[in-house]
Amino acid sequence: MTSIYDGNGKNIPCTIIEAGPCIVTQLRTKEHDGYEAIQMAFEDQKEKHTTRAMKGHFAKAGVTPKKVIAEFTRFEADHQKVFGDILRVDIFTEGEFIDVVGTSKGKGFQGVVKRHHFHGVGEATHGQHNRLRAPGSVGASSWPSRVFPGIRMAGRMGGKKVKVINLQVVKIILEKNLVLVKGAVPGANNSYVIIERYL
Repeated sequence: MTSIYDGNGKNIPCTIIEAGPCIVTQLRTKEHDGYEAIQMAFEDQKEKHTTRAMKGHFAKAGVTPKKVIAEFTRFEADHQKVFGDILRVDIFTEGEFIDVVGTSKGKGFQGVVKRHHFHGVGEATHGQHNRLRAPGSVGASSWPSRVFPGIRMAGRMGGKKVKVINLQVVKIILEKNLVLVKGAVPGANNSYVIIERYL
């Protein structure tokens, strides 16, 4: 993340996203696929790292192999897009609100204090020498003699699909295909995200 100053001198925390150029590689139609969508690809990839099927897919669209492919069902319904069309950040406008979808940072196996914000036992006296961050009791008595599903416990944390909604576009840098959005987006640095906007 970084921050910029607006016209009033207020410091705005923002995230820089490289959003293009994205190339149209396929058009889904209701007659052929059962739904309407536009498939776009981003960032060049070496041919040796591309499967034969994907090489043919990109060759049909007339573009070089790409790393990331995404489909957008809620897109401009003008049907004027064709194979090889390039979409840049100029489709966004400063001040509008977007949604960003990404994979959250994987944090591995974590306990209940970090994963679910439990407070632990809290006291280090009265015999609680090793229970400070323990989950405590999780089951019932002789009935029902089991642990109910959904009980918050330790487990793997992060590494899941996350959508952050209503992020405001603060600034657009056309020359470098950069979009600055207010706030944080899911994922680590240099990870891939999908930007969604409503038309």
